[in-house]
Amino acid sequence: MVDALNSFFGQISSILWGNLYMFVLVGTGLYFTIRTGFPQIRRMGDSFRLTFAGFKQKEKAGNDGMSAWQSLATAIAGQVGTGNIAGPATAIMAGGPGAIFWMWVSAFFGMGTIFSEAVAAQKYKVVMEDGTVNGGPAYYIQAAYKGTLGKVLANAFSIFLIIGFGLAAALIQGNTISAAFSNSFGVPPIVIGVGVAVLTLIVVLGGVKRIVDFITACVPFMALIYIVAGIIVIIANADQIIPAIEMIFVGAFNPQAVAGGMFGVGIKEAMRYGIARGLFSNEAGTGSTPHAHAVAKVKHPCDQGLVAMMSVFIDTFIILNITVFIILTSGSYTTGQDGIILTQIAFDEVFGSLGGILISICIFFFSFSTIIAAYFYGRSNVLKLFGPKLVPFYTAWIALFAIIGSGFTVSLVWSICDVFNGFMVFVNIIGLWGISNVIIKLWKQYEHDPNVETTLKDIKNQ
Repeated sequence: MVDALNSFFGQISSILWGNLYMFVLVGTGLYFTIRTGFPQIRRMGDSFRLTFAGFKQKEKAGNDGMSAWQSLATAIAGQVGTGNIAGPATAIMAGGPGAIFWMWVSAFFGMGTIFSEAVAAQKYKVVMEDGTVNGGPAYYIQAAYKGTLGKVLANAFSIFLIIGFGLAAALIQGNTISAAFSNSFGVPPIVIGVGVAVLTLIVVLGGVKRIVDFITACVPFMALIYIVAGIIVIIANADQIIPAIEMIFVGAFNPQAVAGGMFGVGIKEAMRYGIARGLFSNEAGTGSTPHAHAVAKVKHPCDQGLVAMMSVFIDTFIILNITVFIILTSGSYTTGQDGIILTQIAFDEVFGSLGGILISICIFFFSFSTIIAAYFYGRSNVLKLFGPKLVPFYTAWIALFAIIGSGFTVSLVWSICDVFNGFMVFVNIIGLWGISNVIIKLWKQYEHDPNVETTLKDIKNQ
């Protein structure tokens, strides 16, 4: 029965996440990039300023919203996960080193998509009866399509996200953490699962303030650990940095010329796996991160759009690239292994037995922060669909799924998750295209109207 369901959902997933979504997501990013005049090139300096000026602020988060930096940190918590450790390895082994070039291309255009998602989320956010600020794709989808159609599409998105992102994240990431710590320290998986559930409840029951306090402390810390450890591995293999760069660019257009043709792939495979893994990593177009960007306290929606681009930059061009060069400079790709094991091999060569501990720590923070961010996104949609009364019920299920995930094989859940995420992407993209003219109008106003009020003006006047 399980095998049959796995096959059924796997077939749907392969259709959605094959060439179809490659063209849909990259095409959407290309469309918004061109129509907004390449803000990921022209306005990246402003993106840095808006992001790191907010980093210095000590504004308290609450139901009424949070700072731009806090929203960005929440988005990054959801984006940066074990996919940043295992994803590049899978892309390299399936599509060759050239896949990384196409991963960069998808991330570049993904900045255009995520910019538009954040602007739309800010434009259509709402203040609920109890004063809680809420927003996300469900709101801009309903604004894009009036009447019954808009309501059906918005509600469908919310259901897809609650199942495919909120509950599934607790199950899958709980399993990932339990497996990692069980292998490294010999602790029974169920014990780890219970611990993850308890920690999750401690964080989320503290409300938005505690969620944001945890995330803003966790995200810089987890990124720093992985980046520093990764740079040490790369420096230890510094003589292979130039050859690694050559492998990426040559492999993007002539895969057979790389490493004696050991990867046995063509340009089509390099493009497919690079773009697919890149989109999976940075989540541009999936409709997840707009929930975080919607509640930022900014003066103009495009302020948060510029901040949102930074999440893709940090996720793909910094953290994911660390993994890429760990694997390529260490030569772990020649071992015949795949996935996270390639990163583990490279760490073990440099750090010895400490390598396994470092990877386990990184996996814990990457996975646990994803659970918390996914909880926040799911909570936003529970609030929209059912109101605050069902939030405790949803919270209890998140904790339960973290425990269940620790002791069960989740291959079927991955397949189901991929399908629901695929449906979520489809509805989100429909919503974005439906309000594309509103997004472009806001951007033109932001760029050309000297009277428009923006957070950026305050920063420049400081």
